[in-house]
Amino acid sequence: MPETHDDGPILPAPGSRARVSRAQVVVALLLAVLGFATALQLRSNSVDDGYAGTRRGDLVQLLDSLDTANQRAQSQILELEATRRELLDSSTQTQTALEEARLEADTLAILSGAVGATGPGVRIVVEDPTGQVGASVMLNVIEELRDAGAEAMEINDQVRVVAQTFFADDGEGMTVDGIQASPPYVIDAIGDASTLAVATSFPGGLEDIVATVDGTVEVQVLDEVEVTALSVSREPDYARPAD
Repeated sequence: MPETHDDGPILPAPGSRARVSRAQVVVALLLAVLGFATALQLRSNSVDDGYAGTRRGDLVQLLDSLDTANQRAQSQILELEATRRELLDSSTQTQTALEEARLEADTLAILSGAVGATGPGVRIVVEDPTGQVGASVMLNVIEELRDAGAEAMEINDQVRVVAQTFFADDGEGMTVDGIQASPPYVIDAIGDASTLAVATSFPGGLEDIVATVDGTVEVQVLDEVEVTALSVSREPDYARPAD
């Protein structure tokens, strides 16, 4: 009950209820913080008390076992990392070996005439007005180009010239690998263009060889020569792979 006075009841001063409410809120917050801190302390004490009654020898044994487990885990990590490195190295080596094998296969395919080839080189046109450029002359011409570094050659867009290519004279002129070839003989050769061109003009070279039978030679240096003819596949009769 509010106090009374002769003049009537005494009412609380304006704003006093608000002041009491704010104080209560502050006290409540302080109590909450204090309770939270107390709970943490009790929980920490309970954890610490878990080993409070453990004997020193048992604690030492526990620490030793933990240290051993840690060392074992570190050792396993090192072994796994080493295995990973070995696998990566093995994968890299395998990839390198495959790439080298692929390049080797490509090289052998070009040299054997199993695939077409393209690259810089020369186009040589041999004119034979008297019909005297026969198999022996053409073979000498091919050998001159081989000595100059020709890597792929074909004659008249028909015959691929490889190590086993043979030339023969017949009643109608000349055959290359059994295919009839007629003049003018057009030889496409891939290699260092300048070296191949020089090989045709030096004394005793290709031009002089053809000139001995009244033939002529015209040489075109090209940035790109296409050799599309493929060689005839032959099985060796006597040669076998060495052990």
